[in-house]
Amino acid sequence: MTTSPRTWQPLRRIDREKLLLGFAAPALALATAFVIISLVMSLTGQNPFLAFQIMGDYGTKADSQVWIINKAIPYYLSAVAVAIGFRMNLFNIGVDGQYQVAAFFAAAVGGYLTFSGTLRIPFILLTAMAVGAIWAGIAGFLKATRGVSEVISTIMLNAIGGALIGYLLHDGRLAERTQNIVHTPYLPESTMFFTIQTDAGRIYGTIVIAIVAGLAYWYLLGRTRFGFDLRSVGESESAARAGGVSVKRMVITAMVLSGAMAGLVGMPTLLNDSGTFGNNFPGGIGFMGIAIALLGRNHAVGMAFAALLWAFLERTGGRLNFEGYNQEIVGVMQGIIVLSVVIAYELVRRWGLRRQQRMVGAQLAARAAATPAAVGAPVPMEKPPATTPGATGDRRAGQNGSDDPTDPEVP
Repeated sequence: MTTSPRTWQPLRRIDREKLLLGFAAPALALATAFVIISLVMSLTGQNPFLAFQIMGDYGTKADSQVWIINKAIPYYLSAVAVAIGFRMNLFNIGVDGQYQVAAFFAAAVGGYLTFSGTLRIPFILLTAMAVGAIWAGIAGFLKATRGVSEVISTIMLNAIGGALIGYLLHDGRLAERTQNIVHTPYLPESTMFFTIQTDAGRIYGTIVIAIVAGLAYWYLLGRTRFGFDLRSVGESESAARAGGVSVKRMVITAMVLSGAMAGLVGMPTLLNDSGTFGNNFPGGIGFMGIAIALLGRNHAVGMAFAALLWAFLERTGGRLNFEGYNQEIVGVMQGIIVLSVVIAYELVRRWGLRRQQRMVGAQLAARAAATPAAVGAPVPMEKPPATTPGATGDRRAGQNGSDDPTDPEVP
């Protein structure tokens, strides 16, 4: 079957439109963020162009690049965990609590294991994923069976998880004390994950976990029937239910998968850095994942760039503070960038939708104008031939030509 050039022409036009819209949204977002950040810094009496130069010079150094990559690994894993829920219209705000509870139990279990480090690493990873999945699955179960909002339940589970860690992270329970730091037993050196040695420093080997997680997220949600069902429920529950999809099962499954991914967020710190979970374990990464998922538009590659950008801003923010700029300027930049991206993508989406509607309307109008009028015109009905009363030879036909025997004029 061959396609005529006339058929290919609108297809090429649509492809060009998609390509244009794909570049227009990030370009508009960056331009808007640049202008607003410059205005804010100018109004506070600071030189925005000098600040951008300092950020560029310091952020492109070799040691800064290694730091940015290592910092972006847990950010990316957190964003993927949040994005799984976002794709189904679920707001898993409990990623922060899920990864901390998972990291604590994984560190505690790993510290008390006695078998070799080669077997201990996958066991620690599986423990973290299982704990995160269970912790998020509670919220999914409440959502599916009782209609409890996942926002409320995950916030409460964050508080419960923090209290549970505070109780168990105590000298004599599942932790020990080293000076002023209470922590789980240190993992043996053989249990630590590998690192990639460079001249500028060590890159965490857990970057492999982040890459595998991103590929799995892209394939599962974009290339499988499960991903199609998950996205269908997010678009319209009634339509998905009419198509035979169990909405309750998808809610629980999505939250379990999101929690399992959240369980990996603390692994770069645990297996590549500290080797233990203490009261100084980094927190707040789950909330950063929400902003990064929004910034990356829930796309596997987009979230990777967003995580690197987030880490870049944190790295260069310290340098700006050293140069005399306000310490809060980095938070202002991050907030402005996220808002600019969300607003820009929505504006471009609406503009593209209106443009496609006008294009389709113009094509339909042109097709209707090119169609001959006779083809669509209604066919006139033939007028029945006139008959003379009594011409049928029926004895009962009256003088008015009626064939009805009940007619009063029929003799």
